[in-house]
Amino acid sequence: MREIERKQDVIELVDTFYGKVMKDELLSHFFKHLSLEIHLPKMVQFWSFVLLDETGYATNVVEKHLRMPLEKNHFDQWLKLFYETLDELFIGEKVDLAKQRAFTIAWTTEHKIKNN
Repeated sequence: MREIERKQDVIELVDTFYGKVMKDELLSHFFKHLSLEIHLPKMVQFWSFVLLDETGYATNVVEKHLRMPLEKNHFDQWLKLFYETLDELFIGEKVDLAKQRAFTIAWTTEHKIKNN
């Protein structure tokens, strides 16, 4: 186990997490239409921005999801898989930061969808 310190760590996190998502019965259908060759680098860029203070990510991650038919169970499963992936691969403060940010994104998106 190691800390998240470099972009390669973020790539491993994103690739491992999406490997789980694409096999998940509840979540995979949301991603099957996406080109992962395009989507995954964007997610690496986002999490590198969050965890490594790298510049370059400017998209509103919450707004991107507001038109999707997401419900509480989807957010719960997404968080479960994300936390699980973090805990399998890494330790340290960046893990806590990633969990905190993921929770905030899920909570905010869920509540914005409910209020639309």
